Amino acid sequence: MKISGVEIRPGNIIEYEGGIWKVTKIQHTQPGKGGAYMQVEAKNLIDGRKLNNRFRSADTVEKVRLDTKDFQFLYAEGDDLVFMDKDSFEQINISKEVVGDAHEFLQDGMEVVLELWEERPISVELPEQIEATIVEADAVVKGQTASSSYKPAILDNGVRVMVPPHITSGTRIVVNVYDREYVRRAD
Repeated sequence: MKISGVEIRPGNIIEYEGGIWKVTKIQHTQPGKGGAYMQVEAKNLIDGRKLNNRFRSADTVEKVRLDTKDFQFLYAEGDDLVFMDKDSFEQINISKEVVGDAHEFLQDGMEVVLELWEERPISVELPEQIEATIVEADAVVKGQTASSSYKPAILDNGVRVMVPPHITSGTRIVVNVYDREYVRRAD
């Protein structure tokens, strides 16, 4: 579907100069002289390059719709992650770079959503929150519990997060996968 350059919005997936780009930021500008334009920042979903370009209202780009499919994470194999299609049970290998830093939160059997473009995996969407166990937490400094400070802790997957002072080793907590923040104690 073709859209005008000034109709581009954050989160849109566009096809431009032979690549697939996810729009991260826009700024609409109307200078004193000349026509209005949209300043667009985007990230290439295939190779990770950044794009910073101006689009005028006369410019058109192809808005792309990605197919989504449910997969299950099986295991890590070197720099690849192995996923299984929940419908056909077919297994595919995807580079850790496609998942990004969130790959550290993958757990065996976790259900994820793959976004596909022309049958090629472009991104992997994990659940927003997961449960994890604290394996190491710093001791509380006297007087620290009265303030709203946080202390570092290490999860069972090796990720370091900041937790409230009352959290100790062995505690199960809920963590936001994408911003790596403590949410609450697990039920």
